[in-house]
Amino acid sequence: ATGNVSDGKQLYVACQACHGAKGEGIKAMNAPSLVNQSPWYLKRQMLAFKEGRRGTHPKDVYGQQMVAIATTIADEAAVDALVAYIDSLPNRAPEATVAGNIKKGEDYYSMVCGSCHGPNAEGNKLLDSPALAGVDDWYLVRQFELFRKGIRGADDKYGRQMVMMAPALPTDEDVRNVVSYIQTLAE
Repeated sequence: ATGNVSDGKQLYVACQACHGAKGEGIKAMNAPSLVNQSPWYLKRQMLAFKEGRRGTHPKDVYGQQMVAIATTIADEAAVDALVAYIDSLPNRAPEATVAGNIKKGEDYYSMVCGSCHGPNAEGNKLLDSPALAGVDDWYLVRQFELFRKGIRGADDKYGRQMVMMAPALPTDEDVRNVVSYIQTLAE
């Protein structure tokens, strides 16, 4: 993260109502944790919301909410400042809320997900694959469902990669199993 942390802290005031004072996320607001995520990915997503490459599908209600907020961010320097501030916040292991078969999830993850997202779900910038470990499990389930339905990924090339991969986890149970395994990797 290359932005000015103190500027980012001031800008973050608009984010904390949904994402929490420490970036911990607020499930009741449908806002995931922002900590535990790679700065490059946070920047890419904020710019995608701001530039209309994410959250534009009529059925992406939560994405549309982010578009409305992201368009108020002045420019890329402000995005960099926000990302720098979020990156300065302490990481936290999210609470597990999704139940699944961890062993089956590990098998699926190793076969389907790990080659892009990393063996420990740490993400891989070279493959444009974000970290999954440490991301709220309820959020991962919801995003996978949005990819599966083509609601997320319709407007950006990175999302289209996941739309194409979604059939690799054909059932809701498979998704819960993989997400339950990913939660065991969170620190």
